[in-house]
Amino acid sequence: MKAANIFFIILRLILGGMMVYGGIQKFQKPIPSPVEVVEKAEKFKAPEKESTLQKILYISGAKQTGYFWQLLGICELFFGLLLLLQGTSFIGAIFLLPITLHIFLFHVFLEADEMGELLQTGGLFTINVGLILKERSKWRHLLWIKPI
Repeated sequence: MKAANIFFIILRLILGGMMVYGGIQKFQKPIPSPVEVVEKAEKFKAPEKESTLQKILYISGAKQTGYFWQLLGICELFFGLLLLLQGTSFIGAIFLLPITLHIFLFHVFLEADEMGELLQTGGLFTINVGLILKERSKWRHLLWIKPI
């Protein structure tokens, strides 16, 4: 087995494992009631705590929909498992791309001061893009059809 293949297998395992872990974590804590969210948000009304308030309201809003947080967890779990299985890893990487992009952008715009988080989520997004680009021979023909 080539070193490059082993490298991409390791990348698949890292990304797939992180997504499965993140998907499971979505179901570990109970969803707070709207009153609890408001009480928590009240603690961060000061102007210097605005970024913390934005994060709380964003995540809490996703949880308060009654479906989105759970759907995100199911998708992370299922697509992560697809990525871990060799035969379905390409479709898993494609399905995970918008999720890893969203996670990265969340950290860029709402946690820009957390360099470790930015590097981790940027790394996961880069791994995801790399896994898709590795298989470009499978999808390149879908983007450009040679004229007759």
